[in-house]
Amino acid sequence: MRTVLVVLFDGVQSLDVTGPLEVFAGAEQHTPGTYRVSTASLDGTPVRTSSGLTLVPDHSLAAAPAAPHTLLVPGGQGTRTPAPEILDWLREHGPRAERLVSVCTGAILLAEAGFLDGRRATTHWAYCDTLARHHPAVEVDPDPIYVRDGHIATSAGVTAGIDLALALVEEDIGREAALTIARHLVVFLRRPGNQAQFSAQLAAQTAQREPLREVQQWITEHPGDDLSVEHLAARARLSPRHFARAFRTETGTTPGRYVDRVRLEHARRLLEDTSDGVEEISRTCGYGTAEAMRRAFVKALATSPAEYRRRFRPAADPTR
Repeated sequence: MRTVLVVLFDGVQSLDVTGPLEVFAGAEQHTPGTYRVSTASLDGTPVRTSSGLTLVPDHSLAAAPAAPHTLLVPGGQGTRTPAPEILDWLREHGPRAERLVSVCTGAILLAEAGFLDGRRATTHWAYCDTLARHHPAVEVDPDPIYVRDGHIATSAGVTAGIDLALALVEEDIGREAALTIARHLVVFLRRPGNQAQFSAQLAAQTAQREPLREVQQWITEHPGDDLSVEHLAARARLSPRHFARAFRTETGTTPGRYVDRVRLEHARRLLEDTSDGVEEISRTCGYGTAEAMRRAFVKALATSPAEYRRRFRPAADPTR
């Protein structure tokens, strides 16, 4: 029986709490005796979430399990000015937990308590700069949806907490249980931890001028086409030099990097969701050859396309 304790406080993000709770509760339903989940606020009184929802905790922190297997710290507006007593409690009890987990800006509380110094961590994209600026000893990675560093796991905002919780359940009791829970929650089994917090379109700014916006959309819809600067510039009715300069000014990235990210994102989806061969996917996504796609994957993800598919494509459903 693994005890899971979720810390509650005023201003907590409700989905940071309920998302992981639903995953762990689903695991307990799937395999009884696996998890005992509870929540605790500083004094045991109800807390009001950032959306106005009231959550009633099971315990006060003083009466909560002293050494939980998994101690989960959610995020939300309440992390901006945390109660000193919560930080004191985390400093005292955090080292006793086998696994420390944060969702969204809960990473800021872990950092304030001193647990992230010298470690790699992530948080909601909007607060990565804040975390890095206030805690320079933390290696902040703004891209992944979650990061594992030893017994500490940090995740990006809101729904990324579900992804991390599913990964923890899969680690604890197996893929079949995690897959069942994911189907029940109508989510992917798990997005890989190093999947970017944004799609290529969201990661880049949307261009202001219509021709450049149309080019961005064209790239996304036609990753296998000729996406050279010359060809894209012709679609925008600009010279290649003017196009490259305008694209970078308005989107914050170069045309080449934008194309690379779109192609990688498209290839990952095909590896996860289809049975198409690597050679076919490489052509569909504009890489030309399987070797070129392999080099792109190794450079961006430190893994090959075949290994990526093996790790992240859900197993076939034997009932179908």
